[in-house]
Parts: sequence; structure tokens; C-alpha cells
Amino acid sequence: MAQSDYENEEQRIHLKFKQKSWNEIKTNDSWAIFKVMSEFVNGFEAMARMGPCVTIFGSARTSPENKYYQLAEQIAYKITKAGYGIITGGGPGIMEAGNKGAFHGGGISVGLNIDLPFEQHFNPYIDADKNIQFDYFFVRKVMFVKYSQGFVVMPGGFGTLDELFEAVTLIQTKKIGKFPIILVGTEFWSGLIDWIKSVMLEKFGNISPEDMSLIRLVDSEEEVVAVLDEFYKKYSLSPNF
Repeated sequence: MAQSDYENEEQRIHLKFKQKSWNEIKTNDSWAIFKVMSEFVNGFEAMARMGPCVTIFGSARTSPENKYYQLAEQIAYKITKAGYGIITGGGPGIMEAGNKGAFHGGGISVGLNIDLPFEQHFNPYIDADKNIQFDYFFVRKVMFVKYSQGFVVMPGGFGTLDELFEAVTLIQTKKIGKFPIILVGTEFWSGLIDWIKSVMLEKFGNISPEDMSLIRLVDSEEEVVAVLDEFYKKYSLSPNF
């Protein structure tokens, strides 16, 4: 989509909300509660049937020629061979690569799609009965966290960072149980990790030293599977809910 198309779409959305009266907004908010409830119920019922899965995050803008698209596909393939299914956001780019690897690995391939004005469309490698649609980001994020045995985070944008830091925060504050969070791509992530350590931890003391252990940084599909296996053996857990 060209830049002018983005701008026109943004103006259309802005006008749509600007033209509503306050009473209309309040009425819509009240009815939205039922839509939110239905998304949670449908999501819980669908995801509870999936079995143990690992979520792969990353940019929707990554092309099939990109080395990280190809690496994500290889990672997903290896993970399915290790007995896990794959969950992605259901769209193009890294998400498509994750579902593609699961598809070729003969594993469960789940897509949690979100309705967006641009970029998002579901990819063809999601299992037909596991393509789940959401309107609300926060409902979708609950599904990722609640039903994943681990997060594999490929290079991405703001959405990828949002999912990463939400998971780290929930584990850090013990709102959810610990699970592996694996960043793939030293060249992409090392600057962020260095900043977290040197600024957040050492300079300002805004996190604890043990918080650094919540994230692992790797570069290959073999390392991803090894981290998953190591985690579940260490805590004497099986990769299940």
C-alpha cells in the first residue's frame, strides 16, 4: 500500500470516530462488552483443543527472500518435529514462515488473526480449522500468553516488541508461570539487550539481575529447540498445559 493510501485510510478512521456523538460512543462501548466476551469464549474453546504449541512472532513485512523468513520456517519445522504445534499471528511475513514450517513439518499450524486496516491478511499455511479471527488486540494477546509453551521472537516492529515485553512483564511480576522467551538474531537484538543491561539494570536499577535470565538470545533453529528442551527438563515439566 502506497504512503498516500495509508494517509487516506488514517483520515477515514479519524473522521469515523470524530463524527460520533458522546452518547453514541457510550452506547457502542456498552455493546462492545458482549463482543469482547464472545471473543474470549470462542478463543478459549478453540485454543483449549490445540495441544502444546510454541508461538513465533516477527514482522509482517519480512519477504520470503529474507534470511529471517527462511530461518523462521526452519525453526517452526524443527519445533513441530520436537512435538509442539506452532501459533502465529496468522498474517504474512514471519507469521507466514512459521505456519509454513509447521505445515511442512506435519504439525499443528494455528493463526490468531487480527482485523487491521492495512498489512494483515491470513496466510495459506494455517490449518483450516485453526484460523481464528479477533477484533481486539488484548483478547488476542491473552490467547498467545495463555496457550503457548514458549515464545520465539524473530526480528520485527512495534507489535513484536509489544508481545515480547508483555510476556516478560507478566513473568517478572509472577502473573503467569515462567516459560522460555527466545530471541532469534544476534545482529537484530544485541543492541536492545545491551541497552537493557547497561541502562535499565546497571545505570538506573529499574530491573533485577535475575530478570536478564528471562530472555535467551540465539541464532539457529537447533539452539531454539535446545532451549525449549532444556527448560522443560530443568523444571521437570512436560510441554503441555
